[in-house]
Amino acid sequence: MWSEFKLSRIVALFLTITIFTVGPTNVWGQTPQQIAKKTFPSVVLLVMQDANGQPVSLSSGFFVLDRVIASNYHVVEGASRGYAKVVGQKTKYEIEGITGVDPERDLVLMKVTATPTTPLSLGDSDSVEVGEPVYAIGNPQGLEGTFSQGIVSGIRKIGPDKLLQITAPISPGSSGGPVLNSKGEVIGISVAIFRGGQNLNFAVPSNYLKALIPKAVQTKSLAGIKSSTREHAIWAGFGGPSTDAIIGKEFIWKHSYQNPFFSKAEYSFSLKNNLLEPVRNVICLVIFFGASGEPVEADLVNYKDVIPGGLARRVMSEVDQSVQPITTENNSPRPKRQPEFRILNFEIVQ
Repeated sequence: MWSEFKLSRIVALFLTITIFTVGPTNVWGQTPQQIAKKTFPSVVLLVMQDANGQPVSLSSGFFVLDRVIASNYHVVEGASRGYAKVVGQKTKYEIEGITGVDPERDLVLMKVTATPTTPLSLGDSDSVEVGEPVYAIGNPQGLEGTFSQGIVSGIRKIGPDKLLQITAPISPGSSGGPVLNSKGEVIGISVAIFRGGQNLNFAVPSNYLKALIPKAVQTKSLAGIKSSTREHAIWAGFGGPSTDAIIGKEFIWKHSYQNPFFSKAEYSFSLKNNLLEPVRNVICLVIFFGASGEPVEADLVNYKDVIPGGLARRVMSEVDQSVQPITTENNSPRPKRQPEFRILNFEIVQ
């Protein structure tokens, strides 16, 4: 009897230890459902607008202080005003201005009108390890409150800085959203994606945001924000914010619109491949703007040749002759406003 009693106590103790050591969560972790429920009230949809109230970007952000939202610097470029809307709610909170910026690491702090919410806790991004689970929250393509799960797939050095590579899917509109660990702490800020690769997503480490918060200054107007230079941004070696790592730039009209012999206006622009791998079959949408800033024409260009990694190729195309005088003054080879280049797809050469 004594042996049976002793054996039953040992079995019970073993089962107790097993439950606490291999259960679904440990004392430090949370389930994905708990993280989502706790985090959503602190995540916002950001709509940035120009001076005429027209949207210029749609992105994500999250509260880090009372009335202070963190997001990416690139989402506020070109904006004169904007508003934030907490995920799942209808109330819009006007953005009063900018309190802190770090253009090189693509971070911004914005102050908004009063809103009752709890700021998210910032974790230590220096302790993040490859393979640990992460959760990204944002508004991809305007789909509010999208919650995705993945792992840290790499920690990439860029000069003195770092980027976190994650498998949690993000898309345009996710920029500025929080990336959380299993404790529900923010360890990164979604910043860039490469659609042409295999689920290559990047986040700015949270420790850079931690360093920016104490430097918050008196609120400044959105209209005074300066455009950053791509080559100086933290993601420059990997492409661009929410892009495919292919950049269109350096637009030039080839023929004058005053020449009566041409029914089509020819132009060229440069396609820069910021990836290490060569690419081909780049599909680019070129959007032309009139003198008042409104879009007047779009041209779909398919560049089929190979662009080696880190290099650029000059691309030729043409549009109706009427587009050039609408977009360009005094017979200049360059339009008044640089066309917008949207890279829709490309193929990595294996």
